[in-house]
Amino acid sequence: MKQHLPNLITLLNLFFGCVAVIFAVMNRLEIAAIFVFLGIVCDFLDGLVARALKVASPVGVQLDSLADMVTSGVVPGIVMFQLLNMAEKGGWNLDLFGIHTDLSLLPFSGFLITLASAYRLAKFNLDENQVYSFKGLPTPANALFILSFPLILLYQNNESLNTIILNEWFLIAVTLLSVFLLNSKITLFALKFENWSFKDNAVKYLFLIGSLVLLLTLKFLAIPVIIVFYIFSALINKIT
Repeated sequence: MKQHLPNLITLLNLFFGCVAVIFAVMNRLEIAAIFVFLGIVCDFLDGLVARALKVASPVGVQLDSLADMVTSGVVPGIVMFQLLNMAEKGGWNLDLFGIHTDLSLLPFSGFLITLASAYRLAKFNLDENQVYSFKGLPTPANALFILSFPLILLYQNNESLNTIILNEWFLIAVTLLSVFLLNSKITLFALKFENWSFKDNAVKYLFLIGSLVLLLTLKFLAIPVIIVFYIFSALINKIT
């Protein structure tokens, strides 16, 4: 039974991702964010359990990426679609099969995030070196980055931030940045610990402490700041 436990947790990640898709399509982005977060927790736990029980398998690796594709690939694309649809004023309306719709073409560019996520996950599965570090931004981190924007809109109560986020050019820039970071050659540390020594894991511990402080002070605005902090910390670690 124990050899199946990590895969069951991975399938739970996929289930949460499917639920998040439903709520994202319904434009209930705050609920979608909750299920994406639950899926990401499962994504962290499945590997942890597999290593603890020493039951890691090739099937588990493939299943993990398939689940991530939904939770951390499809959902962020839908969320960006919804944000761009809210932000855009005017645009080229579509006539599909003779039926007029108010949807325009621009929001569909949000699915570039989904395509970039798929490409990244495919490369990840073929790269045996990405165990204790990553090349490019991991899809779960990118999903949190994208999902943070509707949460900031709903709960941060800052008109200036809302105006920035609902600017179509800002959202296009975020989409392109996301595509770049997912498939960049930037080496980022993974939050996996070979031991609990502070000396060996100083950057990781400082990152976790700094992230907690940011969450307590900035609330949801902390999430994109933490992603920038993550990239910056990794670059500092590489220099030192």
